[in-house]
Amino acid sequence: MNGVIDLQLWQMAAAYLFIVILLFIVRARGISREREILVSTIRMTIQLILTGYILVFLFENINPLYTISVIAIMEAFAIYNIFTRTKVKLSRPLKNIIAFSMLFGTLSSLMFFLLVVINISPWYDPRYYIPIAGMLIGNSMTGISLGVNRLVDGMISQRHLVESALMLGATPKMAAKDYVNNAFDAAILPTVNSMVGMGIVFLPGMMTGQILSGISPITAIEYQIAIMLGIVGSVALTVILFVQLGYKTFFNEHSQLIISD
Repeated sequence: MNGVIDLQLWQMAAAYLFIVILLFIVRARGISREREILVSTIRMTIQLILTGYILVFLFENINPLYTISVIAIMEAFAIYNIFTRTKVKLSRPLKNIIAFSMLFGTLSSLMFFLLVVINISPWYDPRYYIPIAGMLIGNSMTGISLGVNRLVDGMISQRHLVESALMLGATPKMAAKDYVNNAFDAAILPTVNSMVGMGIVFLPGMMTGQILSGISPITAIEYQIAIMLGIVGSVALTVILFVQLGYKTFFNEHSQLIISD
């Protein structure tokens, strides 16, 4: 079948039946999630509609300033989201490390992917730049969030072990090594696991969208493989930057642990 099936308004409305079913289930089970589900559904709908119109404008008015502005907003929102989603209190130095890791890791990965792997021209073409940036930034945001929680929790809950190692002559790097490694492992595991079932258990959203739009499945697969590898690289780079720099914020210049009770 050629072409794209244009969904009518009633067809879009019919899809919300799944939300009605979900609301019925949580209500029947006595789970207090109705308001959260409704708010999430409404926000998702409004945000995607607005995004659609913004993308139409950007695609019709290609301008590097517009593209850079959108990426800056995405980065700022991702960093803010990490701060708010973290269950523990973050120090100012740790927040700075998070911001730096996100910006350097995602932007360097994004530029390499667009300029070397895809080789787009112009480099600021929003049709490629924005969707790919969204995937790299979004997955890196999730990775950093997991890494932050695991690192901070490990350093606080096992502070007695860290202090014991320091008293025995270990450097801060040696004393924090296990918690740094655990944080990195926890952060990249979801991304690695998603690759295991990809293509067999499920088809990724981007690949499905390309196939539905009429693109050859082989071309869609090529893009999906490249983008998945880009996501892995972006997550790995952002997280390793964070854990390697972040653990240092728990020590002072005298190699003493400065975690407060």
